[in-house]
Amino acid sequence: LRCQFIIDVSSSMYFPLKEYNKLSFSVQAVASLIYLLKRQRDAFGLSLFTDHLVLNTQAKSTTTHQKFLFAKLEEILKTEQLDVRTNLEQALHQVADLIHKRSLVIVFSDMLSTVQDESHIDGLFASLQHLKFNKHEVVIFNVTDKSKEVEFNFEIRPYEFVDMETGATLKAQTTKVKEAYLLKMSSYRQAIQLKCTQYKIDMIDADISAGFYPILQAYLIKRQKMS
Repeated sequence: LRCQFIIDVSSSMYFPLKEYNKLSFSVQAVASLIYLLKRQRDAFGLSLFTDHLVLNTQAKSTTTHQKFLFAKLEEILKTEQLDVRTNLEQALHQVADLIHKRSLVIVFSDMLSTVQDESHIDGLFASLQHLKFNKHEVVIFNVTDKSKEVEFNFEIRPYEFVDMETGATLKAQTTKVKEAYLLKMSSYRQAIQLKCTQYKIDMIDADISAGFYPILQAYLIKRQKMS
């Protein structure tokens, strides 16, 4: 088995700030899976992206390679990146061009782009099709802080919301924007899930409040039953 891990390291992955965030979850999950693959003598590689590919390593199974990847993962945890945008589709096209052997490609991302419209979803799935066309198996861990980002659980009071990728601000009373936000988020998530089903891509809803261990364990048990 050759496995390529792809982690979104754009600013939105640092939410919530100063707490256990989406990036912490992704790094711990990837480190655990690398450790598992190493014990099985399987090969593993790492790709990091923002609005471009930041790092891409080949898949290897050596101890030296494992130590190098762990050092890289530790490094990104210590680096707080604000106003860094996301371009998942571009990164996936680049990775597809760089992986020459059939692999299992596992993506950790909140699937949120700086631009949210129909063209973003079409572009994203064109890049996933690129990976599928090259005979790679694709798995997506859709990493979210479900309470805040999906269910919009905020106190009933005015807030100043700051876009972590663009710095844009919005002052709003939560009750006035909640309904529209939930509708938009639900529609977007359903569109992504539909496309994943269509292209036979396994997408796992990963809520960071559950912790990485139970989510990984549930996925690995499911995968074992399917094999």
